[in-house]
Amino acid sequence: MSDGKNANINYELYRYIPSVPAAAIFAVVFAILAILHSIVLIRNRTYFFIPFLIGLFFECGGYLARIKSHFDKEALGPYIAQTMLILLAPPLFAASIYMTLGRIAVKLRAEKQSIVPVRILTKIFVTGDVISFLLQAGGGGYMAGGTLSAMTTGEHIVIGGLAVQLAFFSFFVFVSFVFHWRARKHPEYVAVPSYPTPSRWTRFTAGWEPIMWALYAACALILVRSIFRVIEFVQGNAGYIMKHEFLLYIFDALLMAVTGIVLVAIYPGVFLDRKRSDRDSGVDLM
Repeated sequence: MSDGKNANINYELYRYIPSVPAAAIFAVVFAILAILHSIVLIRNRTYFFIPFLIGLFFECGGYLARIKSHFDKEALGPYIAQTMLILLAPPLFAASIYMTLGRIAVKLRAEKQSIVPVRILTKIFVTGDVISFLLQAGGGGYMAGGTLSAMTTGEHIVIGGLAVQLAFFSFFVFVSFVFHWRARKHPEYVAVPSYPTPSRWTRFTAGWEPIMWALYAACALILVRSIFRVIEFVQGNAGYIMKHEFLLYIFDALLMAVTGIVLVAIYPGVFLDRKRSDRDSGVDLM
């Protein structure tokens, strides 16, 4: 693919033939995770995890689109679909993760331990997440123009969106760590009881500290994935990562699947279940 001004530059949608087995495996994995998350979401009425669930469906759809690309790797539609769906799933994961911290603080009655006021904590991070989401979606949409200039401009916009995501996510990890460190210094928070998870696939208890560690794990996985994606787009269409499909599955598909597994095994909604809540905080947590 080239345009008149850059006829000497060859832009290829794929620099390999997309693997059907790899894409099929992860499409099934994300579909199973979506089913499991649907069950625990409905059971615990944790509607703030709906973005996470949508992200799992995005991942599944993205890898199904890669299967389509295997049979016609020059088709722009499946390429744009898989690019946008796989790119936009992690910001949706992040939205639910952001909303979890404020709810933990309220559940513990530990709002004063947060360095960011709980009433605006979720709004700040979700706003950043929306900006990141829109930039990445806009970049993917721009790439749908199909010309070399549209593709390269779209990649630059996506890099900007990923940079915003990295900045807000890194700050969120810092805010979470400070809250955790402060709360642990108070016996009344440490003594808050855990609840056994009502699922058959895990025996973890859902106390607030296991949930914090699960959030750290999820954040680390998403951060590594986002750094990988930034490097991928900075290298450009002819870069090493774009030429080696296995890297996508190691540093994106696998990491995001593990994120889904971690947050269904130690599901925040079990601790934050509205049916167990003993008060109405009056705090707007979106």
